[in-house]
Amino acid sequence: MKKYIILFLLVSTRIFAQNTPLRIIFIGAHPDDCDIKGGGTAALFVGMGHQVKFLSVTNGDAGHQTQGGGMLAKRRIAETQEVARRLGVAYDVLDNHDGELLPTLEIRLQIIRKIREWKADVVIAPRSNDYHPDHRYTGVLVQDAAFMVGVPNVAPDVEPLRKNPVFLYFQDNFKKPNPFQPDIAVDITPVIEKKLAGLDAHQSQFYEWLPWIGNYESEVPKDPSKYKEWLLQKRVAKPNPEVQKSLVKWYGANQAAKVLYAEAFEICEYGTQPTEADIRRLFPMLK
Repeated sequence: MKKYIILFLLVSTRIFAQNTPLRIIFIGAHPDDCDIKGGGTAALFVGMGHQVKFLSVTNGDAGHQTQGGGMLAKRRIAETQEVARRLGVAYDVLDNHDGELLPTLEIRLQIIRKIREWKADVVIAPRSNDYHPDHRYTGVLVQDAAFMVGVPNVAPDVEPLRKNPVFLYFQDNFKKPNPFQPDIAVDITPVIEKKLAGLDAHQSQFYEWLPWIGNYESEVPKDPSKYKEWLLQKRVAKPNPEVQKSLVKWYGANQAAKVLYAEAFEICEYGTQPTEADIRRLFPMLK
């Protein structure tokens, strides 16, 4: 009888673990980076009942042509909370200055604590080769945290993770010293409106700052009802050939041919190294 009770408990534990929501944390340098690189994938996770957090390592207090400092940081934090409402994610913003980020021990510990507190199964962040120093150093900081999240004597005020997460990189177009490799590609076509809603919440960025710094202010529609249509054309790229190959791997040729919009991720060499079965478990939207 005792043997059957133990067997029942083991089976029940396994079933419970399979039904436990996944916990994913997207980490960006600024309060719109996660939305740009992973908003569609986040929406898919949330729609399937999983838990998603966006984390901005800086407060965005330099990202505007006429506003700045504490007032801009407050505006941008408010935008993140609107994203949280629209996408159903948690959204945290660390109080580090925009444009001044360095890979310091203090900020590494902040990130270690956030990953631990979220009990992350998957961590997604930028690669460390990028045009923006904040992006580069966010990548370095997350890489430096990858092993330390399990070390009890580092940031001992927060319980260490007993299983190292899978660490992934956001897609980018930089080629040197090495190009992005789309190990995972996710079809976000069904949730493209959700992604656009998240981007649209960052009014200070997509309709003011980025057009100004990019010298395309004249392209911004005068009619706000046309904002999302314009964002789709301006900010959402079609899958490139390498991403298309990855879509075929994960969805099959027939389904991949129907994909209009996708987000792709590269497996980091740090952290848990997933098998194909692990990836399908951690990305249950892959069919």
